Amino acid sequence: MSVPSEILDLARAARRVVVLTGAGMSAESGVPTFRDAQTGLWSEFDATYLATPEGWHADPATVWAWYQWRVALVRQVEPNAGHHALARWAHAAEVHIVTQNVDDLHERAGSVVRAHLHGSLFAPRCADCESAAELPDPPAEPVAQLTPPACAHCGGAVRPGVVWFGELLPRAPWQAATDVVADADLLLVVGTSGVVYPAAGLPALARGHGVPVVEIGPEPTEISDQASHVWRTTAAIGLPALVAALQ
Repeated sequence: MSVPSEILDLARAARRVVVLTGAGMSAESGVPTFRDAQTGLWSEFDATYLATPEGWHADPATVWAWYQWRVALVRQVEPNAGHHALARWAHAAEVHIVTQNVDDLHERAGSVVRAHLHGSLFAPRCADCESAAELPDPPAEPVAQLTPPACAHCGGAVRPGVVWFGELLPRAPWQAATDVVADADLLLVVGTSGVVYPAAGLPALARGHGVPVVEIGPEPTEISDQASHVWRTTAAIGLPALVAALQ
């Protein structure tokens, strides 16, 4: 695939690149998007309720079971060509990955993620004392209820390490994201719908600092009009082509 010349020129000139990735990137690896994960047993449940503090307090065993099923789904897939391309690019340039995804596909491809804005399925923590906890292996088949592990420090229930609806983003990852975006030479926005804030505000932050924004995705999004350039392709096709052209 031919890389648009204006995008290639920006990438060649950039010393510090930030890549903001969203669900579309993981979907190319076969990771169901948030609501697509409501299949089989889980089709009977409301995802937007399971992913809330209220859902957790009302029925932690059901919430923990659903998130463990999502862990199992992610473990069944592999990073795609886009993930691997970003890892290769980081050997030749300063590439900072900021992701809205809660999977570990970037890390498994060899990248260091600067910020998991919405947390990670693979970083559970105590609901009471916030201590990091070990992630047990999920059941081989989905179950409707699964008792959360007990915290090794205080005995409280271990919760999924994701940001639920109604919760604020953790301060440290958000600060890391805004810092690298403000100091970037280029922001690539890949596979995100641009509807979830505050992450969707990062392109505007970049533009406010004079940083060009390139959107890579197959369909128009809520932030397409903020992009300096738009490339209508997917992460698994466009990113390998871009990195190959740079090298």
